[in-house]
Amino acid sequence: MSQKNHEARREVQGSKSAKVLYRPFGLASSIVGGLVAGQVFRRVYKRFAPGHPDDPPKPLESEYALREIVLASLLQGAIYALVKALIDRGGARAFQRWTGEWPGD
Repeated sequence: MSQKNHEARREVQGSKSAKVLYRPFGLASSIVGGLVAGQVFRRVYKRFAPGHPDDPPKPLESEYALREIVLASLLQGAIYALVKALIDRGGARAFQRWTGEWPGD
């Protein structure tokens, strides 16, 4: 890494106090993100599996084939990861705008 890139990266890194101050904010946004991801998953699942009940199959429900359970789980994991990344990044950017410091790294 060149000296210029290293210095630019150092400017973006947050201080310890920023990390500590961000923790409650990050925790709250993670909880909200999980709730949002669950709602998004239910809507997406309902759209892609219109013949099924409102709730996706659970691993211990014997009336569903393993393939359906695995596909629903993969979809749920992908949606959760995407929503969490978007909310975490947005929260970090908002924190940086409010405080002038980046909370990560």
